[in-house]
Amino acid sequence: MANIAQGQWSYASAIKFFSLPFSELMYQAQTIHRENFNPKIIQISTLLSIKTGSCPENCSYCPQSAHYQTGLKKEPLMDITEVVAAAKRAKAAGSTRFCMGAAWRGPRDQDLQNVCEMIKEVKKLNLETCVTLGLLQQHQAAMLKDAGLDFYNHNIDTSREHYDKIITTRTFDDRLQTLEHIRSSGIKVCCGGILGMGETNEDRINMLVTLANLTEPPESVPINQLIKIPGTPLEHADDIDNFDFVRTIALARIMIPQAYIRLSAGREQMSEELQSLCFLAGANSIFYGEKLLTAQNPIPAQDNLLLQRLGLEKQVIS
Repeated sequence: MANIAQGQWSYASAIKFFSLPFSELMYQAQTIHRENFNPKIIQISTLLSIKTGSCPENCSYCPQSAHYQTGLKKEPLMDITEVVAAAKRAKAAGSTRFCMGAAWRGPRDQDLQNVCEMIKEVKKLNLETCVTLGLLQQHQAAMLKDAGLDFYNHNIDTSREHYDKIITTRTFDDRLQTLEHIRSSGIKVCCGGILGMGETNEDRINMLVTLANLTEPPESVPINQLIKIPGTPLEHADDIDNFDFVRTIALARIMIPQAYIRLSAGREQMSEELQSLCFLAGANSIFYGEKLLTAQNPIPAQDNLLLQRLGLEKQVIS
């Protein structure tokens, strides 16, 4: 079993687990999962794009980047009444966390104040709140904390070594600084990455080493499978091997044992068998609804049937 102290993970210690025979890795991950969570419970989140397109960043995977022609319709910041209505629908469908994403490099204070009002209204519905708004300054993190924000999502995407092959308009350290601002303000951290962007297994392991060795590891770790969007530089990227994907989920569970490991973008293109292996490897959270920002996601009825067939239950906020 993993007995490595928090913050003390190395590539060498992580690859020992990643390289285990598949059944042994799954056993280790499932054992740690059961020590920290009820294995029958899946946390459900819904993600809404509250401001779409025209992002100045050049993330190679993203249809919302202004650098690429993807045919995406640009939309301004949503009205608060629309956001609250979407949150009510999400709760009625079984979500316990409502996530709001805006395509900014980082928010202006005026825009952030509007988002803070959205957070306050969504909180009144007894939903956990999460936003992903790009790079944050320290005083902006404090504004979000004052509004009652539960989680801030800011993915590191990949390893430090592979990062500049994916994004050049901001650095890996820019991302880590935003994570520091979030953590020091008292907001929970949601941070993970995307698999299938031309990275190696070494990159995937190093990404998890970075996350596990943060001063406080993230409470939520989304693992995304690249959705190949026409018009983006990664539209012809090679598929990630399914077993490598599951191994990465299992390693995340072992290295960050108390986090929710979220099976995030890309589920639309995953078989039910692959998703089931991910749950067995320790994934215990999914995004729910027909869209993830601008990408397709399995329809709720399809997810409900899969969870029912697997004997899994949705988490309920007490």
